[in-house]
Amino acid sequence: MFFYQVAILGQNLKPLTYFSKTKLEIYSLVLVTLSNKQKTAIILEETKKPEFETLEILEVFKKKFSNLQIKLAKFISYYYVCEIGIAFSIFTPFESLNFTPFKFNESPNLSPNQQKAKNFALNNKSSLIFGDTGSGKSEIYISLIIDTLNSNKQALFLMPEISLTPQMEIRLKKYFGDFVGVWHSKISPQKKEILLQKFEKGEIKLIAGARSALFLPFTNLGLIIVDEEHDDSYKSNQKPRYNARDLALYLLDDTKVVLGSATPCLSTFKKQPVFRLKGTFFESKKEIIYDENETFLSPLIISNLKQCLENSNQAILFLPTRANFKFMQCTNCKNIIKCPFCSVAMSLHKDKNALICHYCGHSFFYKSTCKICNSKVFEPRRMGTSEVVDELKSIFKDKVIDKFDKDKITTQKKLINLLKDFNDAKIDILVGTQMLSKGHDYHNVKLAVIMGIDSSLGYADFRAREKTLSLAMQLAGRVGRNGDGKVIIQTLQREFFNDFIQNYDDFLEEEEFLRKPLYPPFTRLLRILISHKNQKTAKILMQKCLDNLKNIQNIEIIGYGRANIEVIASKFRYEILMRSKNHKALINAAKTCDSLDGVEIDMDAINFS
Repeated sequence: MFFYQVAILGQNLKPLTYFSKTKLEIYSLVLVTLSNKQKTAIILEETKKPEFETLEILEVFKKKFSNLQIKLAKFISYYYVCEIGIAFSIFTPFESLNFTPFKFNESPNLSPNQQKAKNFALNNKSSLIFGDTGSGKSEIYISLIIDTLNSNKQALFLMPEISLTPQMEIRLKKYFGDFVGVWHSKISPQKKEILLQKFEKGEIKLIAGARSALFLPFTNLGLIIVDEEHDDSYKSNQKPRYNARDLALYLLDDTKVVLGSATPCLSTFKKQPVFRLKGTFFESKKEIIYDENETFLSPLIISNLKQCLENSNQAILFLPTRANFKFMQCTNCKNIIKCPFCSVAMSLHKDKNALICHYCGHSFFYKSTCKICNSKVFEPRRMGTSEVVDELKSIFKDKVIDKFDKDKITTQKKLINLLKDFNDAKIDILVGTQMLSKGHDYHNVKLAVIMGIDSSLGYADFRAREKTLSLAMQLAGRVGRNGDGKVIIQTLQREFFNDFIQNYDDFLEEEEFLRKPLYPPFTRLLRILISHKNQKTAKILMQKCLDNLKNIQNIEIIGYGRANIEVIASKFRYEILMRSKNHKALINAAKTCDSLDGVEIDMDAINFS
């Protein structure tokens, strides 16, 4: 008999020992029994016969993981501090591969500057193309992909999920036909299975996908492109809390990596070879107008919308808040109605006659009584997308106004239909959240209105300025793609936007000065999050973590206590924040706490040297 250490996929468990009557390959996928249930597991190593009784491995599957997947899973387990079974569970195994050579002849005509950017990428193992919106980054990506596929290697084109629109698919199919496959969370399991079969047969050579596409069974990967590399959607908010952009950079020994953005992260800008691609592919002029007001549909905004529509053009209007209003406040005692299960305000959704928590989904009838003073009079605060749509419909009665946020876009079909209607000029004004900024080409949009953006500047996040400016610039980039355009920024922070909205280079220089030496990229950060249904237990767990951390060298604890959002889904939350220039010290710190139930690890880092 042979004995093996195996990891149960998707289970937060240490490796377990099972036996087999035949010798098995390391990293084989197998079927085992755990607590009277059958589970998929992966063999990690052969081991000696233990002193305790073991169960038999029931079956060996034909599917397996590629060498690249194994390498990446082991790194995720180490660097993001999670059990190896959790790390392997996010990968898609394969059965067999048969590559068919094919020559792609059609290629974009690159300008001299675009060709220089391409050559720069070819001459560096990893690089950042820092290109203005509309400067032609996509054509450079496509040219690099064609070269990669023609050398009989695979390519991966990572994008934020909302950027994976039919428009992008059509553009890619123009060059790659059926050799391109699109992968993201809204694709049905049946379509994913068909795509995987074609990928294994070599009928698909290019994957354009969201962050999860990185975990497909690539066996001959030659190029990874990470477009909009600054985007937060590359980071997973659940275990394992990986960042797909950073994981792509870990694979430099195996593949070339090209990052791209009009508003790159300072960390990427400082740590990668950079090619600056300035200007726009089409002639474009933008007028920036400031509306120095709190968030509301001001006369300035209304008059510019009216002028835009009278000229038979379209407009987009951004707000960070969905629903009608962010919160309801008692007019008598100023109490805010909060979720009984989360320490956050309930958002007003008029169409449902309900107050809804955007964290746990709890809802109740919106005409509630104040729990503090029993008053029944509440005032809505911080306008959201639904309220703006309602107000605009009452002002522009003969125009079509629609919404573009998570409440409206619940399926891929709805996304496709809405974007088609907007591009076909069936919608005059599109009101939305951050989704509006994600790389869509709106050729008839001549006005972008940015409202409520000041709130993001005040977040307790060292990247608050970077994220806010990036969002504003990305939104502004949707306007005047071919011709003139106007951008209205409603803000009480005019000086900040006026200094940098058309000059991200200067912003990076100032941001570097402000962050030295306390924040990335000059140091690394680690957050340990403790959550438990019992507040006393959560506090005790935090103290245990703090006691354990006393033995770790080369780390600095910079804060601990209640998390910014103290309660979510009836769980009390505490956190510990620390920093170090040594990522190994932070990993050791994380490991001392990870074994405790109710503890999650969140690393903020790039570049693994």
